[in-house]
Amino acid sequence: MTALATPPQLKSGPKNRDSESAIDAAVALAIDPDAVDTLDAEPAPTLEGGKAPLLNRVLSLAAIILPFVGMIVAMVLLWGDSFNWVQLGTLTAMYFLSGFGITIGFHRLFTHRSFETSRFMTAVFGILGSMTIEGSILDWVATHRRHHQHSDGKEDPHSPHGHEHGFVGFMKGFFHAHIGWFFTASHPDLRRYVKDLESDPLIRRVSNLFPLWVFLGILLPTVAGGLLTMSWYGALMGLLWGGAVRIFIVHHVTWSINSACHLWGKQDFRSHDESRNNAVFGMLAFGEGWHNNHHAFPTSARHGLKWWQFDSSWVIIKIMEKLGLIWNVRIPAPERLAAKAIH
Repeated sequence: MTALATPPQLKSGPKNRDSESAIDAAVALAIDPDAVDTLDAEPAPTLEGGKAPLLNRVLSLAAIILPFVGMIVAMVLLWGDSFNWVQLGTLTAMYFLSGFGITIGFHRLFTHRSFETSRFMTAVFGILGSMTIEGSILDWVATHRRHHQHSDGKEDPHSPHGHEHGFVGFMKGFFHAHIGWFFTASHPDLRRYVKDLESDPLIRRVSNLFPLWVFLGILLPTVAGGLLTMSWYGALMGLLWGGAVRIFIVHHVTWSINSACHLWGKQDFRSHDESRNNAVFGMLAFGEGWHNNHHAFPTSARHGLKWWQFDSSWVIIKIMEKLGLIWNVRIPAPERLAAKAIH
């Protein structure tokens, strides 16, 4: 395991943050533990208007939590008919496999290079992450690196901040961060954020085969449901629960990191944005909810930096490291944690 020592500074780039050098610097900050933004020497800024009113934050959290409550109620009511142990197992297996494909693969491996692994495991993580239907590797990583460069600024692809004032503006921002940003045009130079990945033939190939992995992610639970019940109805339920419902859950949880985790929670470290540590999504999103920790230390493979901040993705990473499947795992050194801590 590699502890990230206090490194020399790297300027975050010129004032034109869409210039070639600015994007290169932003990518360096996202993947290189030896790169430190010069903003680290400055106090964290406060967004205009300060923290959102409590009522607004409660309503936004309710909008996220209630669909999960409704889904659990549906499972209970349908138990024994259209939902049973077979569907629960299929849903759970596909949720964990594809979810870790995003959190460990797309996010910590491809976007931030938090560890190294074999070519085989690189392909596996790429395929599993693609099964969530959140975009190809290159598109997902490029968008996320741009998010880090402009986090909660005007050019952030999915910030809930910077919209209109008042309750209506708050809800517009929440909707934009949660799902509305999907309906906006992508930045024309987005691929400039992933030149390092595009140069890798394996990653480029897995990314280009995105439609195939989407189909596979739907086919697997369908076939499993059919074989486990030896019926076409079982196959249909596998498609429903292991396919459609699973995709809904993974999407909803992922989008909540963009929205809720920039509105709700605590800031333990200076990160120059409104990223928050949110315990609810720390659990549901396999550790991704410790979002302020992540924005403060982007290349860290561990997001739950305190002993009580459970990070299931980190648990899997540690197990895989012990098995020799991954190596050069990066975590921030104690002096870096202390330097950015908010007291």
